[in-house]
Amino acid sequence: MNVYDYEVLDRAGQPVKLSDYEGKVLLIVNTATRCGFTPQYTELEKLYESYKGKGFEILDFPSNQFNEAPEAIDEIHEFCTLKYGTEFPQFGKVVVNGEGAIPLYSYLTSKKGFEGFDMSHKIAPAIDEINRKADPDYEKKPSIKWNFTKFLVDRNGEVVSRFEPTHNLGEVAKAIEALL
Repeated sequence: MNVYDYEVLDRAGQPVKLSDYEGKVLLIVNTATRCGFTPQYTELEKLYESYKGKGFEILDFPSNQFNEAPEAIDEIHEFCTLKYGTEFPQFGKVVVNGEGAIPLYSYLTSKKGFEGFDMSHKIAPAIDEINRKADPDYEKKPSIKWNFTKFLVDRNGEVVSRFEPTHNLGEVAKAIEALL
């Protein structure tokens, strides 16, 4: 089993087979519009522009899991395209953790668990505190801890890396380049 075995919903609620992306390097990201990490959309779009011609795609999954994307999907899409100029595929809103998590995210977290926050990042102490209050052992569980967690998938549909939202996007770019 790999990423290509999953189906997700597009913004209009229509099914999309991830096998449509077979042979491409994928960066799968859960996003939010009102998050301290939302400005990462700028860097993600730069990555997309740099590598899309080489067989790279970013798959954007907006999520209100952490109460930072309350808008309807059309509003989220408009926000992202107007404010950040995003052109990469954006899907319908999803749940990434718990019983309501879409199967794709259950699979992703089963393949790559939590990698730890880069505590030198200015937002890391706050999200560490939020997670620790909710679960003192949160670091030992593979669930998504915050918005803008990224999974890198190779051309064979295998999950090869997980990057937490505090991870330096320059290192993400290097990992992408290595797969291209």
